Amino acid sequence: MRLIVRIVLLLVGVGSAALSAEPRSIGDPTNGCIVGAAALPPDGTGFTVMHLERERYYGHPRLVSTLQALADATRQGGGQLRVGDLSMKQGGPMPSGHRSHQTGLDADVWFDLEATAHQTLNPLRSNVSATSLLNRARTALDSRLWTDRHVQTLRTAARQPGVDRIFVNPHIKKTLCRTVSGERAWLHRIRPWHGHDDHFHLRLSCPDDSPECVRQPPVPTGEGCDASLDWWFEPHPAETGKPTAPKPPPPSACRALWVQSAGDGE
Repeated sequence: MRLIVRIVLLLVGVGSAALSAEPRSIGDPTNGCIVGAAALPPDGTGFTVMHLERERYYGHPRLVSTLQALADATRQGGGQLRVGDLSMKQGGPMPSGHRSHQTGLDADVWFDLEATAHQTLNPLRSNVSATSLLNRARTALDSRLWTDRHVQTLRTAARQPGVDRIFVNPHIKKTLCRTVSGERAWLHRIRPWHGHDDHFHLRLSCPDDSPECVRQPPVPTGEGCDASLDWWFEPHPAETGKPTAPKPPPPSACRALWVQSAGDGE
């Protein structure tokens, strides 16, 4: 089996460096992998990892430390982070739930921030789901659920070193644009996206130790509280069903990583 692995590595054109244990994010969020991922512990100071049965709690060490720093700040404010999906152990596409989260630089954080939330968890934390902050009609935030703690957590997350952008529901972005006072530069990193009403999606920029990581186009300048936000609340024609471009193959270093893992029986 190991001989077969070596042959495949030669065929895909990568050497042993592609299998180094040094942390490296490879490719882009929707087509990549990670070498040398770290595991976020199931519990830590100010955080709990949810749905352990999915085994999606791996990420670049910088992502793990970012989440731990955010959790510590949340704890000091009297709250608790519930952390959802990061990446699988070697990144790559997940069997369900995400197109991104492939390079160990993405993490979902639930908006359930109360320290006493979910006291009836089973051992794998698989018996609960995150709570939406939208009203029943899904036309605005539910004022009974949206609190200053959410604002503070998003502000703290957006200011963490290395954070590239944070995806939230458009209604959350709209509310922040309308209500945040004082220093507002951090709003630049808060980006509206479909869904994301029960969690926010934090994404780091490519680390310096990952030359094969593909950088996303930079976030547009400004706070994002302009016509680009208005677009999310305007009617749009239905999709015409036009064919989509075929997805490119995974980076060769990712294919080599997965072949080696198969050969090692992981």
